[in-house]
Amino acid sequence: MSKKEIALQQALDQITSSFGKGSIMWLGRAVSPRDVPVYSTGSFALDLALGVGGLPKGRVVEIYGPEASGKTTLALHVIAEAQKQGGTCVFVDAEHALDSSLAKAIGVNTENLLLSQPDCGEQALSLVDTLIRSGSVDVIVVDSVSKVAALVPKGELEGEMGDAHMAMQARLMSQALRKLSHSLSLSQTLLIFINQVRAKLSTFGGFGGPTEVTCGGNALKFYASMRLNIRRVGLVKKGEDTIGSQVAVKIVKNKLAPPFRTAQFELEFGKGICKVTEIIELSIKHKFIAKNGTFYNLNGKNYHGKEALKKFLRLNEPVQEELMTKLNIYKINMLQ
Repeated sequence: MSKKEIALQQALDQITSSFGKGSIMWLGRAVSPRDVPVYSTGSFALDLALGVGGLPKGRVVEIYGPEASGKTTLALHVIAEAQKQGGTCVFVDAEHALDSSLAKAIGVNTENLLLSQPDCGEQALSLVDTLIRSGSVDVIVVDSVSKVAALVPKGELEGEMGDAHMAMQARLMSQALRKLSHSLSLSQTLLIFINQVRAKLSTFGGFGGPTEVTCGGNALKFYASMRLNIRRVGLVKKGEDTIGSQVAVKIVKNKLAPPFRTAQFELEFGKGICKVTEIIELSIKHKFIAKNGTFYNLNGKNYHGKEALKKFLRLNEPVQEELMTKLNIYKINMLQ
């Protein structure tokens, strides 16, 4: 080795010793975005749209949208998928509104889910930082940044409401995320923030400006590796009864793959993502199931209406598994 190479190696060793492993590395030897470990969202279509197969470990992800659009349901699906891999998960219920029966229906093992219901924003974010630094937690969901009772700064709990406290909330998020982003860089914890949108009362740029904004300031937009905008786009009916909603998720920001892709799926009330419907829709798209008007053809047999096919698949797990295997092969090929 030349003197220059020896000096560089000594400098690298000193940096690693002072600041820890991974504080400086060769770019070509770093993990490429497509090799980043992920947790599935529970939606096959959304995993594909994200470009890496799910939500990345060691990153901040924001899921936002209007009320009752399925934000918490989607986050619970991520927890369920992480638990299937043996992950330890924490739900920070700042809204004090977690429905344990919904969590169980989705597939969450509530016996092994850690729950915290903090009194103020500082307590919630300090708790999150401690858990991340422990290196023992795989997924943390903070629900949510936005509600009146959620993540209220201590100063607001002890004082009066007003514009000063809105700025206090934004400052709290900015300071916390600077600290949390460093902790996450040294861990494999996936940190999910759930956020709501509110109407923007004034757009100084005039027409064409944003009509709604997320709560908690701009810090979360900056620090998030992925931002998912989820919205209800329709209702799912069975006869006269409404049994669920059709939702669309737009990937507004994605640091690991191309952004602005959209995925749609059904959410059944009290049950979560309807995986059978998703299997049918994707199988039609990839020609595993043929559709002609209201008839569906699978393995040479016709079914009149989607409900008839859904009923058949629910009663025949092997056929459902066969379609899932075909879709998984397609997914692997797409993500390579």
